[in-house]
Amino acid sequence: MKAWDSHFLEGSPLFAPLRAHGAGAATPDWPTLVELQALLDARGVLSGGGVALRLIPQAERVATFEERYEVRLFLKGELQLRPQNWHDLFNVLTWVAYPRAKAALNARHYQAALTQHAQGRLNRGPAQDALTLFDEGGMIVAASDTELLQDLRDFAWKRLFWERRARVEQRMRWLVFGHALYEKALEPYIGVTGRGLLLTVEAEFLARPLAEQLAIIDERIAMVITNESRFGGTRDLTPVPVLGVPGVWPANENPAFYDNAGYFRERR
Repeated sequence: MKAWDSHFLEGSPLFAPLRAHGAGAATPDWPTLVELQALLDARGVLSGGGVALRLIPQAERVATFEERYEVRLFLKGELQLRPQNWHDLFNVLTWVAYPRAKAALNARHYQAALTQHAQGRLNRGPAQDALTLFDEGGMIVAASDTELLQDLRDFAWKRLFWERRARVEQRMRWLVFGHALYEKALEPYIGVTGRGLLLTVEAEFLARPLAEQLAIIDERIAMVITNESRFGGTRDLTPVPVLGVPGVWPANENPAFYDNAGYFRERR
C-alpha cells in the first residue's frame, strides 16, 4: 500500500481539519493503533458517555445490545478499528479534530438505540438517519455573509461559486466533518456531495488560526447535535457539491464547470 501521508500532508485543502491536530499520525508507513491512540489521549477525547476513548480491533459479531457499535462506544469508550482501513482511520482522526461534536453524535445515537431497543423496533428512525448522514458525509459551512448561505440553500450554484467567488473565498469556510467524505476526497469524482450544516459566524472568526476556528466550530456543532429538535431528518442538511468549492478542484476555475446540471442540480 502506498504511503498515505502524501494525501494527508500535501493533498486537497479538504483535509485541512485533520492536519490541524493529526500531524503526529502522518508517517511514511500506515499509523499504528498505538500512534493513533496517542493522538486521542493527547486531546483527552471522551465518548458520549464521558469515557476515555480506547482503540480496539474490529469486533467479529454483535450478540447483545451492549455490544452494538455506538452502545459499546458510549458505555466503554471502545472505538473499533480495522487495520489499514481508510474509513476507520478517518473516523479516528475526525474524533481528534472534532471531539465534542463526535461525542454528541455518539450520545444521540446511544439514546436512539435505547429507545429502539425498548420498543423492539428493527428499523432506525429519521433522526438516526440524519445523524448518520452527517457523521459519514457531513460538511460544516461557516460564513459571515448570510446572502452566501442563502445561495447555498437556494441551490444557486453558479451565482455562489462563480459570480460571488471573491466573497465566498473571503467570507466562507468549508470544513469536512464526515469520515466517509474524507475517504471520497482521496480520489475525488464528479458527483461527490457533502451534507452541509450551515453556521453564521462573525467576520473576526474568519481571521483566527484554523485550530481556533475548529475549537469554536466543534463546540457549536456539539450544541446543535445535542438539541433534540435538530436532525429530525436528512432534509435538515443542505447538499454541497464539494468539487464546486473554490480551490478544491482545478476544473472549477472555468465558469462552464458550473453548467453541469447533473452535478449542480436544481432544487426540487
